[in-house]
Amino acid sequence: MLTFDMRRALHSGLLFGCVTFVPIIAFAHTGQGDISGGVLAGFRHPISGLDHVVAMVAVGLWGAQLGRPAIWVLPVTFPIVMAFGGVLGGLGVSIPGIEVGIALSALLLGAAVALALTPPLWFAGLLVALFAICHGHAHGAELPESANPVTYAIGFVAATGTLHALGILIGTVNRWKAGSFALRTGGAFISGCGCISSCTRFEERDACVCCTGWSGQRLAV
Repeated sequence: MLTFDMRRALHSGLLFGCVTFVPIIAFAHTGQGDISGGVLAGFRHPISGLDHVVAMVAVGLWGAQLGRPAIWVLPVTFPIVMAFGGVLGGLGVSIPGIEVGIALSALLLGAAVALALTPPLWFAGLLVALFAICHGHAHGAELPESANPVTYAIGFVAATGTLHALGILIGTVNRWKAGSFALRTGGAFISGCGCISSCTRFEERDACVCCTGWSGQRLAV
């Protein structure tokens, strides 16, 4: 039998899922914007990378684990701040440490779930907002030239909300003792994915630096 808190969590997850799909349905029905290069392109972008997916699911998991009001504060904060980061990325505003922030997001958010950390709400919200800026900036910077910026933004915000909703729904298992262990195990898995992603990103960056340096030396010769 579902408890009141479980029903609230389920309702929150379903609400986020419904709200995030409304813009897509509306634009598809009215024909506004280039759907193939806008909303759908934006929607596909967050779910095309493992680091993005696990980090956004982790936000929903952590919110569900923390309970009210974090269960809705964190999943609402992330898309809003991410959209702002997307604007900065689309405008070409340079922010140092974006790749590091993306790499660490899954690692730290997963660890927070695995360790069942319960920081003050303002701290959890600030941490989520910082990671949201990084993810949003990456989405905005990779905006396809043929895409409408508005419809593209709607797409990646909708995908993000959907992943948050998935995390909230999965997080309802936290109400049971065995479910709580499973949730923390899932957090450890996400953290592990973040660790692998971090290593991969840093290896690619170092490889690029080495290649650039080698090319420069060759040109100098």
